[in-house]
This record gives sequence, structure tokens and C-alpha cells, in this order.
Amino acid sequence: MNLIWRTLLVFLFPRTDPAEPLDVVSKRFRVLPTDIDLYRHMNNGRYMSIADVARVELIRRRGIWTELKAHGWYPIVAGSTINYRKSLDLWQKYEIQTRLAGVDGSDIYVEQRFVVRGEIYARFFVRIRFLARSGGRAPIDELSTLWGIEPGSFTPPAWLTDLTKESALPSTREPAPSEWD
Repeated sequence: MNLIWRTLLVFLFPRTDPAEPLDVVSKRFRVLPTDIDLYRHMNNGRYMSIADVARVELIRRRGIWTELKAHGWYPIVAGSTINYRKSLDLWQKYEIQTRLAGVDGSDIYVEQRFVVRGEIYARFFVRIRFLARSGGRAPIDELSTLWGIEPGSFTPPAWLTDLTKESALPSTREPAPSEWD
């Protein structure tokens, strides 16, 4: 695990205030020397890794971690897009604000913002698919209910699902040759 110590902190010192289904959950961080690149600001790939930790915080605060484990369901990132506005520099404090952005088909969409003193530095949208350890996908209606929302009642914005469809790769059951135009 890339960020083992930060992830362990989420489990060892959990926040006890529960989050409602559509609440924004915040997690504070600081840019560490292991987060920066040659240009002395946070590496673009590190944003995504730290966002993983913040999503664990969301799931834990939502109170569904134990139930997901009991069902044998686990999340994978099926797609994502991020836009950067300002750099995060070494030792800078920031927070990641995370919230559910919608549920569509077999996926859950989450929006995450990297924020410094109320200002957005980067925004990340991630499409998450829950798989079952027994094989296949976790049923999206059951996941919606577990999350606390009525199945089919909270769809992501059309532009987000359109972006997902336009950038999607073929299914793993179909060929996907690397051929450049």
C-alpha cells in the first residue's frame, strides 16, 4: 500500500461523527516530502493516492465499512478525471472534501476537492465499481440502499456520465488492441 501510515490513521483514530448519505466529508492532510516531485510540489499521481484515503474516510464515516466487508464487496476505481488549478507545495496544509456525486447503472460517482483555506486547488471525479469477492459486481440497488439513498433517485450529472462513456475502454471480454492513428 502506497500510503500505509495515512490509511492506518483512518482506522486507528477514526472520527466518530457519522455522515449522512449526501454529506461532504473532510479529511485534513499536509504535503510531505514523499508527496512531492522534482518541481517541489505535490506529484500529480499522489493526488489520486491520497484521494483513496479520503474515500475510505467517507465510507467509514457513512458507517458502511463493516457491512461491505460482511457482504464481501470492495471498491475499485473504474474511471477518473482530475483538473488541477493551483499547486500544493511542500508542508502546505490542505483538506480533501469528498461527497457522493451520483449512482448510475453499476457505478457510484464521487467528487473530491483539494481545498486550501476555502479555495479549490484541484477537483477529482472518480467512478467506483464495487466487486464481490465471490465474483461479479455488487448489486447497485443494494449498495444504494446500504448507502442510504433510494435506488435510482440520485443520478450523476449528464456531463459526467457522458465523459465516462466517451473515455471508456472496451470490456475485459472484448479485445483492446493498442493501435495509434
